[in-house]
Amino acid sequence: MRYIIVDLEATCDESDFPPDRMETIEIGAVCLTTPVGQSSGEFAAFVRPVATRYLSAFCRDLTGITQADVDNAEPFYTAFPRFVAWCEGDAPFTLCSWGAYDQNQLRRDSERHGMTFPATFEKHINLKKKFAAQFGTRPLGMAAALRHLRIPLEGRHHRGIDDARNIAKIAAQMLPALENDHD
Repeated sequence: MRYIIVDLEATCDESDFPPDRMETIEIGAVCLTTPVGQSSGEFAAFVRPVATRYLSAFCRDLTGITQADVDNAEPFYTAFPRFVAWCEGDAPFTLCSWGAYDQNQLRRDSERHGMTFPATFEKHINLKKKFAAQFGTRPLGMAAALRHLRIPLEGRHHRGIDDARNIAKIAAQMLPALENDHD
């Protein structure tokens, strides 16, 4: 079985920024294969937003993503099909993310661009929820879950590819239970 661990970064601001205005600006993903939980590949792409073209200072500071990164990036309607093709590859997969946000954001962006949300992305595991149940904790943020497992956070927190790599480390610890209990 393959597990695609995805983490998105999206337009945001320090003040109230409604979810329907958020747009994906980075897709980061790691493919874990079982039974050993080894990474078998990565996907990383910046995405150019269309509704909120300029990143707020808060967003740039939080993510480390620059205006030039998104200005030079492909739009969602080009990046997302590449991501879908990478995910679908040659074997079945389950999409996984830390919480429900990432799957919901991909769905919102698909609708915004008049694209069909892939049926293969409906099979999803909310790792944050599964982690809390498996380890007997309240729902934790990714960094707190890493600390709980005594795994160091690597890279920059709130960068899609770095967070996907860190979430994959958590998921690898959870794989035996995940294999026996799908959503």
